Amino acid sequence: MTISIEKIPYRGWANNVKLSNGRIELVVTQDVGPRIIRLGFAGGKNLMAEMKPQLGQSGEKDWMIRGGHRLWFAPEAKPDTYELDNTPVQVRVIDGGVKTQQEPGALTGIQKSMEIGLASRRDEVTITHTLTNRGRQARELAPWALTVMAPGGTCIIPLPTKIAHTARLTHNQEWSIWGYTNFADGRWTLGSRYIFFRQSRKHGPGKLGLAQREGWVAYQLDDCLLVKQFQWVEGARYPDGGVNFETFSNEEMLEVETLGPLVTLQPGKSVRHTETWRLFKGIKPIKSEADADKLAKKLR
Repeated sequence: MTISIEKIPYRGWANNVKLSNGRIELVVTQDVGPRIIRLGFAGGKNLMAEMKPQLGQSGEKDWMIRGGHRLWFAPEAKPDTYELDNTPVQVRVIDGGVKTQQEPGALTGIQKSMEIGLASRRDEVTITHTLTNRGRQARELAPWALTVMAPGGTCIIPLPTKIAHTARLTHNQEWSIWGYTNFADGRWTLGSRYIFFRQSRKHGPGKLGLAQREGWVAYQLDDCLLVKQFQWVEGARYPDGGVNFETFSNEEMLEVETLGPLVTLQPGKSVRHTETWRLFKGIKPIKSEADADKLAKKLR
């Protein structure tokens, strides 16, 4: 099966690139970005959120979330993290996919790009996120890849393997909890081996970060499942209290976010962060830790 790459209009934007292997498809915007605005099975629902009033727009004075998948850098700070991404970007064909790249930011001098590769025979996407310092000063930052998922689903987060009290006296987990997070609001299930975080239109912001050494997290929407796989680099420094995974949700969506290590990025240098996405269809609701264990075995 071959990869098809075609230019299409989408949600009010005239210039977009659609990638498909006949089974799954992505839409990459060209009028704004870099951004993937759609991910789903061919002809099926978009697993990513779409903020309808912001679709088809560009040139705004303020940063717009829009939905989809984007590249930022951490730690989060205004105005640098929220540098505008609302002007045209270059999208060109590469082996097995496309590369989308914006001009260096006028505020930070950071240039963002994503190489998006689609497997021809598997329901799998590989994204290499790159930050390049085109400015004159070194900057301390970490690549931050954020996927805004459609509402109504559940984020599934594996926890480290339990260790006997007598086997280790020091901690083996790092969590960061934001001040507005309420674990009693009904969206959270904190289990022995997994955390479940459900998106709900009834609840506002909630956010959790953790050092994710298990190498994967998932989001289930109806019978579709997106699994993100990514690395933990032992001994590296990570932002936000030492975490490489974060999830945020409000009334509209849920974000599945991964981070690379903190680096001091010198002028002219680049840092990269890679995610692998695997899509599954026809998955029964994952409601228990036993259900999640079955998924974990499938990923090995």
